[in-house]
Amino acid sequence: MGGKKIKRALISVSDKEGLIDLARRLAAHSVELVSTGGTADALRKAGLQVRDVSNLTGFPEILGGRVKTLHPKVHGGILAIRDDHEHARQVADNHIEYIDMVVVNLYPFVQTISRSNVTVDQAIENIDIGGPSMIRSAAKNFLDVAVVTDPSDYGLVSDEMDRGQGALSLETRMRLARRAFETTARYDQAIAAYLEDSVDVDESGESVTAHQNPGLPALFLMSGRKEVDLRYGENPHQRAALYLEGRKRGGIATADKVQGKELSYNNLIDLDAAWALVSEFSDPACVIIKHTNPCGAAIGADPAEAFNQALATDPVSAYGGIIAFNRTVSRDAALLISKTFFEAIAAPEYEPGAIDALSSRRNLRLLRVGYGSEGGTQFDLRVISGGFLVQDRDSSILDESTLRIVTTRQPTEPEMRALRFAWILAKHVKSNAIVYANEGQLVGVGAGQMSRVDSAKIGAMKAVLPLAGTVLASDAFFPFRDGIDEAARAGVTAVIQPGGSVRDNEVIGAANEHNLAMVFTGMRHFRH
Repeated sequence: MGGKKIKRALISVSDKEGLIDLARRLAAHSVELVSTGGTADALRKAGLQVRDVSNLTGFPEILGGRVKTLHPKVHGGILAIRDDHEHARQVADNHIEYIDMVVVNLYPFVQTISRSNVTVDQAIENIDIGGPSMIRSAAKNFLDVAVVTDPSDYGLVSDEMDRGQGALSLETRMRLARRAFETTARYDQAIAAYLEDSVDVDESGESVTAHQNPGLPALFLMSGRKEVDLRYGENPHQRAALYLEGRKRGGIATADKVQGKELSYNNLIDLDAAWALVSEFSDPACVIIKHTNPCGAAIGADPAEAFNQALATDPVSAYGGIIAFNRTVSRDAALLISKTFFEAIAAPEYEPGAIDALSSRRNLRLLRVGYGSEGGTQFDLRVISGGFLVQDRDSSILDESTLRIVTTRQPTEPEMRALRFAWILAKHVKSNAIVYANEGQLVGVGAGQMSRVDSAKIGAMKAVLPLAGTVLASDAFFPFRDGIDEAARAGVTAVIQPGGSVRDNEVIGAANEHNLAMVFTGMRHFRH
């Protein structure tokens, strides 16, 4: 049971991308085209011969187009098993014509509900019924029928038909069927989530109205298509793969690899951490990440200066790290990078000279990353035993109106700029997080310790650059004054932290004793 020749195709699509080219290539193999509504009009305007589905069924489209293909002559023609004698008899008795290919994509429900002014009636009218029914019928009968739901598959299908004189292999039909069921599963998930979280019965009890339920979705659904198997996970004994949320672009998962060997699980985790941090800055910036924590970060006049400053934070830890830029990587920056071993670089773009300069590092992965909020979910997910946790992404930025200077000494303007910079970094360091920084340059990091004062000690101990005159950022409040005493011994002149400890007065008193300026943000940035 190999290749099946396509003799009749039913085409009904909302997304007309690639439609005409596909239809012409089908017609070149003498495939009869059967279609509905706007799709049929588009095909006729392109000069193609089209048979209306109402001619196939002997029944008109009714209910404003809600019922077009929900008919035994459509689904009988799709679902009939070709080598089943009883099926063949019933097909003949009921004057059913076989349909060998179904080309369908669905009403744009997700795009419709994404509009800010969408009404419930508009959303409901964009729930496709006939489309999913035909897709499921054709996918179930993939032994005899091909189902095409994604315009990105049109070329592959047409090319194979050209090679096979109008036939498609069982392998291709089965692959298309898998994709078809994935399509309807995601579609139904989106509808279920919308009805659960955005629609309610109104006060009259006779109709429904838009109603955004507070908090996170009552029904949390997420799906992804496997993009690639990875060599292994965090460790060689763990399986791993990269999944994509759909056709969205933007972010690390859909970045283009310009050069280098395959990315590992750990590479992708670190690249995502690096990209999230560097994207926080508006000035040219570079960050160097090791195990999701920054071991170098700086802003500069250009990427080369930013990289030099970031590398100076901790050249030893930077070795084998992940780099991210928020600007096009210049040739000058690339020449500097090429002097040290790094695993990967993420950036919006690369100058041709930069790629040439890095080509000698053949294993160095270069990723071209697209910007855009469409690049990922607005949620963070964490699997626990028996379930999973969901939270909003920590996308909050410093609110200048809520800052409180709580010490006798006011921070100077340069100190304030350094504090803002350090606060951004602290948000991206594992808790308990302590960051030492100058204006525009990371100096020392204490990450992931069980005691905040230990983080302060480790951050100072690891500092390569001078600590005198630096500022300090803490992702959460100081529970005791010992962290402030440690910062003062290191040479810190100003501190930024959320505040909110029962010992705030003791901590503020310690800052005053050491003549430090201290700013409370009122916002915490734990990162577990």
